[in-house]
Parts: sequence; structure tokens; C-alpha cells
Amino acid sequence: MSAIHLSSPEEYTRLIDQYDTWMFDCDGVLWHGDRLIPGAIEVLSLLREKSTYLQLFSIPIRRLNKIKQEKKVIFVTNNATKSRKSYKGKFDNLGVEASVDEIYGSAYAAAVYISSVMKLPKDKKVYVIGQSGLEEELRDEGVSFIGGTDPADCTIAPFSLETFTLDPDVGAVVCGLDTAINYTKLSKAFQYLTRNPGCQFIATNEDSTYPAAHGLLPGAGAISAPLRYALGKDPIAIGKPAKTMLDCIKAKVHFDPKRTIMVGDRLNTDILFGQAGGVSTLLVLSGITLASEISGPNPSPIVPDYVTSSIADLAVVGK
Repeated sequence: MSAIHLSSPEEYTRLIDQYDTWMFDCDGVLWHGDRLIPGAIEVLSLLREKSTYLQLFSIPIRRLNKIKQEKKVIFVTNNATKSRKSYKGKFDNLGVEASVDEIYGSAYAAAVYISSVMKLPKDKKVYVIGQSGLEEELRDEGVSFIGGTDPADCTIAPFSLETFTLDPDVGAVVCGLDTAINYTKLSKAFQYLTRNPGCQFIATNEDSTYPAAHGLLPGAGAISAPLRYALGKDPIAIGKPAKTMLDCIKAKVHFDPKRTIMVGDRLNTDILFGQAGGVSTLLVLSGITLASEISGPNPSPIVPDYVTSSIADLAVVGK
């Protein structure tokens, strides 16, 4: 089955009316780096203003009642450099309406996984390859950690096993996007994963790249790749397209999968994530995925339900 390429105001109107819960990726969908994609604010405002009227029959008199239900807007990002609270700051700076409870990042999901699914004992800790946002989410979940932004790990000095002291309490290594990645962090993580019995290897997400303001940069998947190669095994992946992220959302938000749509710019994360969760998918061509990847001579086997050039296209409904 091929994707439906949306173009007319009538098609966009039907799309908006059909879904009550809208899940949005952020990078490449709402913004590029710190540059807002034109029309993003208008479309989000339009969705928040739209309401669905549920028709219910009152029993036993069988009178038809209408109940107003607001559309839900949820932001689902694989970005693990920011906590939900700091991500809220980015929304505010860009003028995008969002509450902390509407934001679900892979750093938050990883912290919840470690505390609530893995149930890491309180006397254990996590070694972090990542930035302050990941540390903040771990801290909020009551998970102890080392590494990360510690100056002792953000060093250009050569790593030496002679001076390294293994911490036997490290029960997991969690790896996210880390712009200060170095040989010391990779070496320490490798030591814990190979020398501490039962130490778990966790990746916040496996994105190979991410769209910055002026082009693509290596993503969190590229940061964990050296460890995967050295260990000869894959990590437990938390972010999209893994089901763990959706389970995290389901624990907080009630939604009907049949009336839910995932909007993203990446086939192998956003669209797969939606499909794995049984929700509809809308691919926007404002980020990673090119039009040729879905309609060229060798199209991707991952087929979204709908395709449009940008989130701004939906703004035609409000005009």
C-alpha cells in the first residue's frame, strides 16, 4: 500500500478531524536547531483550538448527548541532551506552547526504564555517557550516577588502566548524545560493561544523525557505536522506534490508538514508532527523509499513511 500524499484543503481538514491525539517529533518537524519551521506555531494552535464532540446515548432514555473533548498534543523526541524541564525552556524561547507533562524525551524514558522497569537497586549506580539533561532526569528518578559531565571524565588526558579504579556498584551504562565524547568515557564504559557482572548496556536512542540548524550531525547512535563494536553486542534501545517510549506515554496519557497520529520526519524512527504502536503516521519532508526515499526507483519498505512537505501545510485548514 502506498502513502497518501496530501495536497488539498479538504484532505487536511479530514485528517485533522479524524485524529484526537497528535504526537509530534520535534527536530526536523517543529524546528531545525534553534530555527522554528514556519507555520509550526499556527498549526499547533489550530489543533489545540479544534475539539471533537463525542456522541453518547443516555441510557435508559436513549437521548443523544454530545461531550466536548479537546485534542491532545504530545511531543515525542529522541533528543537526550535536554531534560523535559530544560526542553520546556526551548519551547518557551521559540514561542511554542507546551507543558512539561506533554514532553516525552528519550532521556526521561531511559531514566524511567532504569528506575521502574530495571528496578536498579538503590545501592547501585549508572555510568553516563551523555549531557546534563540525561543527568537531570536520572536525578529526578532517584537514580545515582557517575561520569557524564564530571570534569574528570571530560578530559583530553590519555586514559590509563593503571590509574583507573573500577566502581563495583555500577550496574548499568547509559549512552546518549554526548558532544564531549572522548576515549576516557568509552574506555570507562567498556570496563564496567565487561568487568561488572550483570552490568546493563542502555542507549537512550539509536539515531545515526540529527538535523541541526545548518545540516546533519552524528546522533546518539553514532556515539554508542564504538561500544557496540568493541563489545560485539547491541544495547537496550529506549527511544523511538522502541516500544519503551510508547509504554512511557501510555502510563501517563489515555489515548485511543485508532484516533492517534504520529507526525515525524524520519522513517526508521518516527514512522516505525507509530506503526509499532498501532497508530497512524504522517511523514513530513522538512527534516531527514527525502521525497525520493518514498517515491523513487528504490523506495523504502517503511511506508507512512500520509505524506506532506511540512507541518505548515496543515495551516490551510484555519484559513
